[in-house]
Amino acid sequence: MVNFKEEKLQILKMIEEGKITSEEGIELLEAINETKANYIESQQSKWIKIRVFEPNNNTKVNVTIPVALLDAGIKLAGKVAPNFVPELKESGFNEKDLKELFEAIKNGASGKLVDIETENGEKVEIVVE
Repeated sequence: MVNFKEEKLQILKMIEEGKITSEEGIELLEAINETKANYIESQQSKWIKIRVFEPNNNTKVNVTIPVALLDAGIKLAGKVAPNFVPELKESGFNEKDLKELFEAIKNGASGKLVDIETENGEKVEIVVE
């Protein structure tokens, strides 16, 4: 089972470190609460993992969402992804692309689906495991 308390603490730490704004933190905390309310445990679950790495390969963002909650993920990503992960916006990746990506995942796509590196060395990966 997902440790929602740990996820909430991680969001609070990102706010404290200035990696996200308090408004973005509130949206993420609300999404976690929605996820917790709708959480379906399954041993065959797939997970969407969104990772952003700084140029020195330190993890900047680390989000994991059950594929079973993909519709909530689309809602969350559409609201915060361009602001929460500016590297996606800089690369030309937009909300329409996210919707197409999530539709592909619903249809069974898996593995590393997005692998972007910005000019300054930051990296974004979206993986389905």
